[in-house]
Amino acid sequence: MAEAEVNLQTKVHGEKTFTHEDAYQKALEYFNGDELAARVWVNKYALKDSNGYLYELTPDEMHWRLAREVARIEKKYPNPMSEEELYGLFRGFKYIVPQGGPMAGIGNAYQVASLSNCFVIGDAGPSDSYGGIMKVDQEQVQLMKRRGGVGHDLSHIRPKGSPVKNSALTSTGIVPFMERFSNSTREVAQDGRRGALMLSVSVKHPDSEKFVDAKMEEGKVTGANVSVKIDDEFMRAVVDGTEYQQQYPVDAADPKMKKNINARQLWEKVVHNAWKSAEPGILFWDTIIRESVPDSYADLGYRTMSTNPCGEIPLCPYDSCRLIAVNLYSYVDNPFTENASFNFDLFKQHAGHAQRIMDDIIDLELEKIDGILEKIIADPEDEEIKRVEKNLWLNIRKKAEEGRRTGIGITGEGDMLAALGLRYGSDIATEFSVEVHKTLATSAYKSSVGLAKERGAFPVFDAEKEKENPFIQRLAEADPEMYEEMKKHGRRNIALLTIAPTGTTSLMTQTSSGIEPVFLPVYKRRRKVNPNDPEVRVDFVDEVGDSWEEYIVFHHKFVTWMKANKIDTTKNYTQAELDKLIEKSPYYKATSNDVDWMSKVRMQGQVQKWVDHSISVTINLPSTATEELVGQLYVEAWKSGCKGVTVYRDGSRAGVLLNNSEKKEEEGGKFPKKRPETLEADVVRFQNNKEKWIAFVGLLEGRPYEIFTGLADDEDGILLPKSVQKGYIIKSRDSDGTSRYDFQYVNKRGYKTTIEGLSFKFNKEFWNYAKLISGVLRHGMQIEDSIHLVSGLQLDNENINNWKNGVERALKKYIPNGTKAKKGHCENCGSDELIYQEGCLICQSCGSSKCG
Repeated sequence: MAEAEVNLQTKVHGEKTFTHEDAYQKALEYFNGDELAARVWVNKYALKDSNGYLYELTPDEMHWRLAREVARIEKKYPNPMSEEELYGLFRGFKYIVPQGGPMAGIGNAYQVASLSNCFVIGDAGPSDSYGGIMKVDQEQVQLMKRRGGVGHDLSHIRPKGSPVKNSALTSTGIVPFMERFSNSTREVAQDGRRGALMLSVSVKHPDSEKFVDAKMEEGKVTGANVSVKIDDEFMRAVVDGTEYQQQYPVDAADPKMKKNINARQLWEKVVHNAWKSAEPGILFWDTIIRESVPDSYADLGYRTMSTNPCGEIPLCPYDSCRLIAVNLYSYVDNPFTENASFNFDLFKQHAGHAQRIMDDIIDLELEKIDGILEKIIADPEDEEIKRVEKNLWLNIRKKAEEGRRTGIGITGEGDMLAALGLRYGSDIATEFSVEVHKTLATSAYKSSVGLAKERGAFPVFDAEKEKENPFIQRLAEADPEMYEEMKKHGRRNIALLTIAPTGTTSLMTQTSSGIEPVFLPVYKRRRKVNPNDPEVRVDFVDEVGDSWEEYIVFHHKFVTWMKANKIDTTKNYTQAELDKLIEKSPYYKATSNDVDWMSKVRMQGQVQKWVDHSISVTINLPSTATEELVGQLYVEAWKSGCKGVTVYRDGSRAGVLLNNSEKKEEEGGKFPKKRPETLEADVVRFQNNKEKWIAFVGLLEGRPYEIFTGLADDEDGILLPKSVQKGYIIKSRDSDGTSRYDFQYVNKRGYKTTIEGLSFKFNKEFWNYAKLISGVLRHGMQIEDSIHLVSGLQLDNENINNWKNGVERALKKYIPNGTKAKKGHCENCGSDELIYQEGCLICQSCGSSKCG
């Protein structure tokens, strides 16, 4: 490297900087060769400026940065913790781990960003005018550009067909605004990843069924998670088979519009869509409001309106939350031995420290918000343009300072139970988990009361307002002395606890994620190798000639169990040997796909009683799970006291790692040359350059066998109801012997409807190219290669080029999630670790995505 280049890399802002590769190699050493953990830390959490220069070489430097900044705040108050004490809690990701925004942003003077992980927006008395809706849209974008995930509720928007006093005469309803908010999310980049959005609506809203269906249409609302706020009255109507009244406004004593619906029919739609696509999520809204401590202060602006994108933090408008995870595995002494025990004394002490650190982080966040406001004021834009953004952050600052909300959670629960010899999902394991979370709750609240004595209570604290709250009553019963102190001195924070997903956090703690069980104790990965290099093992060569090596990856704590039991961790085990190993381990029958689903739901309900916010948890089901089972799980979740639940059926949406014993067959092979007379078919709709397009994808054994794509308008004669998503393509012959392709589906009344002659409905040129693509699909070309073939066609006709885009978009839907892209590099970090997720290319190294 030239001298000038060295200087450029080593001195920026007068400080030493490091190359991405230098930091990666040091992080790799720090994480004992764990490539994924090293990549995640370098890409997401190492101190960097907006130009990408790195100022930290190892996570240890990050932990000192966090300790210095928190210690600086501590010195403002009595009995401060020292920098060394704080570093001891952060070091090695062992005990306390600030999550996401706090880890990346604390002490980062190079970027103007919030430390909050999540926000909810929307006025306490939300407006359904265009002005009010556009204001929310702008607020959402302004928050996302500062790293925040955002949630807001749409229940205030008038149902479709409602009269309005403008030239439109009637309201368009909720769905168009879902698309607007979704599109805004996709437009905002957050350090290589798109923003995160939660849209919710009350089941009482007359447009709730349209809301539920919106994400099922291909290409729509792809930038948001959606959840339905379901009340107890609706659930009772579902269970009892009675009618349910929808109305608008949803909370009005004298609504302008109301209608009675069959609750079970809407429920079945919710269940079907969740079974098919893992959405919508369910929010049991009456349980949330009933249990919410902040809602004791609803008259002061703390009425809960929606949740953050993962659902674990229900919030009032303009409130925000920062997250910390306590690593439960680290409190197990002598793990995976007969002498294993949980160190409750140390856990209580650290739970108190975690709450103290969380309160310090609120002060650090207030500093960050002041920095954001200073930047807004200094920006040369017109004051009118800046007004919404400025008022947004002033509102957020007020809520953060007034309520001082915190979000202490956990990670490593699955590993904690295994290390103690308890099988996840068993009664004894659930009882132990509940005791751990009860201890966390009482210890954190005790710490918050102590902080109130030293620093003052949150400004609107009122023991009288809270005394009937069920969560506060449980705390009072569990620790009467603490409760009496709280009534006397107040507490520092309006609400304290949550259980969030800890994806990247758990990669760095090298534990199971959040409250979830271990996904797999052993799995396989692949890496491309040069067959000419010495000592390289080539396990297979793919269809384009690249050589690959397969290697076994053990879950980190599974290796700890092996070592504790003197089992060789270096041996190249056969699959049969691995199966026997797993059977001997405490992870046997305790992974995501093994745990009894009802038991997991009940566990969530019991733990929820000791979490004042909510829990982000997913019930993993096999692909064979029925819609009936999904409905039963939802009902059980409601009865068990869960605040929300998400069900994921294998293959319905997100990709996962492969179990060794169920090695996925390579795509390819040849279909029968003779086309079956009838094929199942998917209908895929999308837009290209504002034109409406439609694709009919014939499926054989679940894979695309043929595809017919073109414009969908009146002239083409494809007058297909939007509700039709599946049917059959039937090959037949006219009286003159000419082959013909018909599309047949079952309408809402249960009658078969046939559209004759697809081959005559579409543009002839489109049809000829469709036959070409169908031909290569039928002869076994892999889907990704077929897409590359289509995209590489050199065509001058603009309409045909649009057709190319349509075929590509339709086929990408069928690339199995988790498939590694054969070509291309990440535009953000240059990595070739690209995989397909829901038709989008996701970089496993930095998390950036590219869709379309």
